[in-house]
Amino acid sequence: MKRSTLFAAQLIFTCLVCAFMLVPVVLSLLAGLTRNYFQGLSSGLTFDWLLQVWQAYAPTVWLSLQLALACALCVCVIGVPAAYALVRMNNRFSRAFEELMVLPVAMPGLASALALLLTYGHLGGFRGSWLFILVGHVLFTLPFLVRPVMAVMQRQHLPTLEDAAASLGAGPLRRFFSVVVPNCRAGILAGVLMVVTLSLGEFNLTWMLHTPMTKTLPVGLADSYASARLEVASAYTLLFLLMIVPLLIALQAISAHLSRGDQR
Repeated sequence: MKRSTLFAAQLIFTCLVCAFMLVPVVLSLLAGLTRNYFQGLSSGLTFDWLLQVWQAYAPTVWLSLQLALACALCVCVIGVPAAYALVRMNNRFSRAFEELMVLPVAMPGLASALALLLTYGHLGGFRGSWLFILVGHVLFTLPFLVRPVMAVMQRQHLPTLEDAAASLGAGPLRRFFSVVVPNCRAGILAGVLMVVTLSLGEFNLTWMLHTPMTKTLPVGLADSYASARLEVASAYTLLFLLMIVPLLIALQAISAHLSRGDQR
């Protein structure tokens, strides 16, 4: 009897917490689908606001996807070898470098953006390009790939596997691509998907680095909140969630699948 009462109390508390977090999101999504938010659902449902958002802000969607994919590629090319080097070194210098690499995450995004502006802001062509934002995204998201890849590498006992491959005549590059990378695919894919989602949703750093020609999805979302009708801003939120939620689901599914494969 006591256990049933405790379970019911826990269930009610969990439902209340979920409702506290989800109800505002649901109301925001409904606002983007109603003809008039202040009249509520009685005004009818419509996709006109979504169409209006797409017509006005479609370039921000494509630029955000371009940035996210380019960021994932750059972070993967830089982060996997970096994680491998840090695991192999495993000394005071590598630990200090690992902590230094996390510094852009610990700092406010505006501070990181200001540092980039002071360093590279005088390069006019680079400053006005989306590549400038890409540099900021790479610096911000790099630890989110290096850390999980390092954790996987440390569990896989790579030195033993590499010694076995070396005894069969495999060179350093071949060992890296045929032994290290396949054994770390779970951490690499989880990190890449995390980088993509973080890049798509990053606002603070991007807001300070962007120009009118390099406006991303979160920056456009903020602009729509400030200058457009509530329905337009809510429709923009719906569009953003339609992009980000499938990626989060894919992240969980792939990580779970690869984890089961590694356990076998």
